[in-house]
Amino acid sequence: MRLAGQASFEYVLTSADETFLWRKDNYPWVRNVWNFHPEIEIHLITNASGLLLVGDHIGEFGPGELTVVGSNLPHDWVTQVQPGELIEGRDIVIQFHPDKLRDAATLLPELGNCTEFLKRAERGLSFHSGTRERATRMIHDMETLSGIAKLSAFLGLLDVLQRSDEYHVLSSQTFSPDLEYGSADTLQRVFSHILANIGREIRLPDVAALAGMSESSFSRFFKRNSGHTFTDHINKLRIWKATQLLAQSDMPVTEICFEVGYMNISNFNRTFLRQHHMTPSQYRKMASHRLLKRDA
Repeated sequence: MRLAGQASFEYVLTSADETFLWRKDNYPWVRNVWNFHPEIEIHLITNASGLLLVGDHIGEFGPGELTVVGSNLPHDWVTQVQPGELIEGRDIVIQFHPDKLRDAATLLPELGNCTEFLKRAERGLSFHSGTRERATRMIHDMETLSGIAKLSAFLGLLDVLQRSDEYHVLSSQTFSPDLEYGSADTLQRVFSHILANIGREIRLPDVAALAGMSESSFSRFFKRNSGHTFTDHINKLRIWKATQLLAQSDMPVTEICFEVGYMNISNFNRTFLRQHHMTPSQYRKMASHRLLKRDA
């Protein structure tokens, strides 16, 4: 598993004649990292799946994932790639500074309706159903536009998103990370180590040493900046990896248990049930049913 680069503050640069940035990215590239920035980000995944990290949210994403990430909320979309593999156009990213909308609203009162949307976006929003389908078409159409037509399309997209109730909130209200640059880099190193060793024993003393901290200091640091205890974070990632293997392979459940780092099947089943409210075998049947329905 690859977790790209080092976490950082991302500088989002728009030209003098742009209100927002529209960008299509290949994966991986240098900015595919655990990062944060004051700009709001609308992020569309076009053709890949993987691990979604937004604030203290740990989940999965697939093609069509549409996420809005608020100001200074750390985030990353991680896809498993082989050395030298490149996924062309995996991401379409729209970034804009919320102050531009707030300033414009003093002259154009209709834009005042976006204020509540910007507030909701502070926790991260994942859109679904008709809203996602409509917004996806609008985002793709913006690629060929310029000038007032592009700005009009952008405002139309914001209107669709801010009016919708077809979304769920990702990060918790209590998540409050330390946004100092060194803290983000340290957490990135830790995330990379955990993901690279997810099928092996991962010991707190070893990871604390990697971070250059005592065990107690590291535990406090990790909880504040990831939103999870060290053990809970590892369990969430291991169960996420297990869901991928259950859905995409014929590997026996017992073998998957050891593949993702659990030493006994009882602990694996108990943790899986707690996270997904079903057993691994039930999850596999559900995933198989969804695949058959999609291909029908």
